[in-house]
Amino acid sequence: MAQKSFIPTHPGEVIKDELEARGIPQKALADWIDVPYTMLNDILNERRPLPASIALALECALGISADILMGLQADYNMQKARNDVKIKQKLRSIRPYPMLPVNQTA
Repeated sequence: MAQKSFIPTHPGEVIKDELEARGIPQKALADWIDVPYTMLNDILNERRPLPASIALALECALGISADILMGLQADYNMQKARNDVKIKQKLRSIRPYPMLPVNQTA
């Protein structure tokens, strides 16, 4: 069954919304968790993926579950790949690998 194409949510969007709701400037948070401002800004503006190390730092600083943030990142990565035209074309050419009968070994 083909999956419908949709725009996935990047974890940066969620973090950015949370910072705005709490009134926390990006530069202040970057300093607080000891990461370069440009790196944090790239994540929040969806130009860079969220690494696990920063997800953990954000969990400590903001109380947002790193597991949830990394789940969003994984979902984002998968949906972007599913929506990629080149990947779709390549996947159409791949056939299932043949399975050996149960009573035979490799």
